[in-house]
Amino acid sequence: MSFNTISVVGLGYIGLPTAAMFASRKKKVIGVDVNQHAVDTINRGEIHIVEPELDMIVHAAVKEGYLKATHTPEQADAFLIAVPTPFKNSDSEIPEPDLSYIKAAAEAIAPVLKKGDLVILESTSPVGATEQMAEWLAEVRTDLTFPQQVGEESDIRIAHCPERVLPGHVVHELVENDRVIGGMTTMCSQAATELYKTFVEGECITTNTRTAEMAKLTENSFRDVNIAFANELSMICDKLDINVWELIKLANRHPRVNILQPGPGVGGHCIAVDPWFIVSKTPDEAKLIHTARTVNDAKPDWVINKVKLAIADFLQANPTKTAKDITIACYGLAFKADIDDLRESPALNIAQQIVEFHSGKVIAVEPNIKRLPNKINSLQLSKLELAKNTADIHLLLVDHREFKNNSLKNNYLIDTKGI
Repeated sequence: MSFNTISVVGLGYIGLPTAAMFASRKKKVIGVDVNQHAVDTINRGEIHIVEPELDMIVHAAVKEGYLKATHTPEQADAFLIAVPTPFKNSDSEIPEPDLSYIKAAAEAIAPVLKKGDLVILESTSPVGATEQMAEWLAEVRTDLTFPQQVGEESDIRIAHCPERVLPGHVVHELVENDRVIGGMTTMCSQAATELYKTFVEGECITTNTRTAEMAKLTENSFRDVNIAFANELSMICDKLDINVWELIKLANRHPRVNILQPGPGVGGHCIAVDPWFIVSKTPDEAKLIHTARTVNDAKPDWVINKVKLAIADFLQANPTKTAKDITIACYGLAFKADIDDLRESPALNIAQQIVEFHSGKVIAVEPNIKRLPNKINSLQLSKLELAKNTADIHLLLVDHREFKNNSLKNNYLIDTKGI
């Protein structure tokens, strides 16, 4: 097949780097996004997210005319959908996946589809989402045939190919990592493989759509279970007065033990989300995965309790002061080190909760963002040195590189990352 023009729907943390990689290989790329700020920023040759090296690639691609952003899909030879997959009811015991963004993307590209086009769902999705997307496309375009209708003879090829990249290393990992490609038919898998080989140097392994969907969910659920073990261990060690960081370092000297590092919780739109896609489909079978999610989701409350105990200790040691006199500094708001991504961030969640219950001043040090989201009230961004010198209680939440090389000695220090 010939892929001269590629459309990427959703220009976020995965869609924009993917679009940029295709454009860097001299392919015409049309990026589609509903966010006006994102569209305008990209068309200036700039980026609206923090990702090393991506700014240079996007600037060159836009300047050379290979990449443009728009609100409305245009005709292309391949369409990649990389939109969010949140929950409908995030407060329930088992959240239900929300596929409305995928449906909206499918309905948006359907009018411009033509015979021979390839549609790939990249969004991390519950099992069966790719088949559902194919049904939505077929409902709009009754003049075209789809794999679920006629198999290999379909006018439109459809596949699922989940991203498998680490924020902060996306540019390299998009190229170097292996890709799991799940086509609805063999021809669909072959077409998707040909497309990704435009820039992917890793191996492209083909399977069916359901297995490809489950592969991504399995990878992140595996990590979630391992992190839950580390987080649970940290709470056990705290109760037994054991240094969990030293303990893990010693245990990991065993040749077949590799315990991950505990933290204030689990964040991001992968590890904190994907396991629920498995649990929602098979609640009676996914007992261990469900328990791991429960452990990790409860860790921020444990951290909050530590802050409350620190406030009580401070007031006992300083009887002339009140809670209003105490300044709390939160170091880090992103969901992991050295990025600006606040999605599902336990650090941000903890900071917000402190603002809600603490009558004193709460400041945050987050070197990767310039301003806080509008929904966060009463939390002030601060420079690192100012926070170190003025705060009474210090809460280390993210192991940003800026924090690792700074000494912070204080009687009221809560270190959730072993910095």
